[in-house]
Amino acid sequence: MLKAFAPRAIRSTRPIKSNLAFRSSPFLLRTYATEAEEQDVVIIGGGVAGYVAAIKAGQAGLKVTCIEKRGILGGTCLNVGCIPSKSLLNNSALFHQIQHDTKNRGIEVEGLKLNLQQMMKAKDTSVAGLTKGIEFLFKKNNVNYIRGTGAFKDEHTIDVNLIDGGETSVKGKNIIIATGSEATPFPGLTIDEKKVITSTGAIALTDLPKKMVVIGGGIIGLEMASVWSRLGTEVTIVEFLGQIGGPGMDAEISKMAQKLLTKQGMKFKLNTKVTSGEVNADSLKIHVEAAKGGKEEALDADVVLVAIGRRPYSAGLGFEKIGIETDDKGRFIIDHEYRTKIPHIRVIGDCTFGPMLAHKAEEEGVAAIEYITKGSGHVNYGAIPSVMYTHPEVAWVGQNEAELKAQDVKYKVGTFPFSANSRAKTNLDTDGMVKFLSDAETDRILGVHIVGSNAGEMIGEATLALEYGASSEDVARTSHAHPTLSEAFKEAAMATYDKAIHF
Repeated sequence: MLKAFAPRAIRSTRPIKSNLAFRSSPFLLRTYATEAEEQDVVIIGGGVAGYVAAIKAGQAGLKVTCIEKRGILGGTCLNVGCIPSKSLLNNSALFHQIQHDTKNRGIEVEGLKLNLQQMMKAKDTSVAGLTKGIEFLFKKNNVNYIRGTGAFKDEHTIDVNLIDGGETSVKGKNIIIATGSEATPFPGLTIDEKKVITSTGAIALTDLPKKMVVIGGGIIGLEMASVWSRLGTEVTIVEFLGQIGGPGMDAEISKMAQKLLTKQGMKFKLNTKVTSGEVNADSLKIHVEAAKGGKEEALDADVVLVAIGRRPYSAGLGFEKIGIETDDKGRFIIDHEYRTKIPHIRVIGDCTFGPMLAHKAEEEGVAAIEYITKGSGHVNYGAIPSVMYTHPEVAWVGQNEAELKAQDVKYKVGTFPFSANSRAKTNLDTDGMVKFLSDAETDRILGVHIVGSNAGEMIGEATLALEYGASSEDVARTSHAHPTLSEAFKEAAMATYDKAIHF
């Protein structure tokens, strides 16, 4: 039995010769693949992991088929997750800024009003353009695309119920499972995506709720809470843990982010559990109490958002009949080359181990194909960034202080506030800071944590630094353009190995 791998850097030290014939010449696009046309790679799932793997396989000259049951490529991320939520986050932030902040900048606006239908239309336009873009890339790279639901017939054959009716099947030398994840339901609350919603319903509300209760203070819950809070909804977040952002977020950064979001109007109930809910035609009540037990409290709401995480999706795949195994959380068990106990069947993305992040899934899509074609692949799981797209944004990569303490690692800390950054001052947007953690002896960067405007873009430099094993001094001695927010990044590095200049 193959054991699940722990998240870590995957590096091959010796290339392995592939048993696949490498094809350099293009071949004609086919509408459907059949058993008579054996594919080099069959991919089940057209989300981020699946479509990236399909494009990479096409670029490598392989015969590849991608099966997607939604009928629209891009998966959760593109259709009901990352992309539409960022559209709403950006546009709700503009609305909030015009309403509360532009007067201080010398911009006075009268008659401001919310057109929620137009805001949703702008979101849908963004999504439609990107999904069509993936279809174009499929055609460009000779990827066969089947719109339908796939299930294992045997170890090499996938039967497909086509969306437009009928059935087909496709046989592959290699099969990649990339079926993604779904929102984890909350016991006792039935999701209808109208009153009791997941993130899918949260990006599609047709009316502005007066009150919203969010169960779960992780990234998804906080992002959706931000959207509706900015537009005028009274939002209360109920979180079982003692901090927001999930366990990956550094505790100091989490406290700062919570303070800033509270100033914007959000309410937080930490160390609190939901015990039950009452959903009636004209009312909704959520009953909560202290996580360790205590007096019960009832929260009234028009809408409750369930955001307690996501779980692997594999319903109807029929993997059991060929002996593929999952763990107690429903994740497919794989080795460090993404192989199940059946070596030619690999698994990538949300339905297996590691953080459920689109960019992690993309990296695995590329690596899986490289393992098939070259025998070696690479994903450094110690350098996968996370971003919370609230305002200010929160971003981090590497380890946080709690993790380093648990491992008894001696480390140094360096910080720099955006209030001392010239570009942040001219932008009138000075909330937050950059925080570096480095090894006390070698100065190698162990983690970087940012709360502030543009944190999601700035974390890319930190990720690159971790990937190449940079020290805080390496970053501190690298020239950064002036005036930019990234100078705060440089100054935090300076504060880690020596002293900052401007604070």
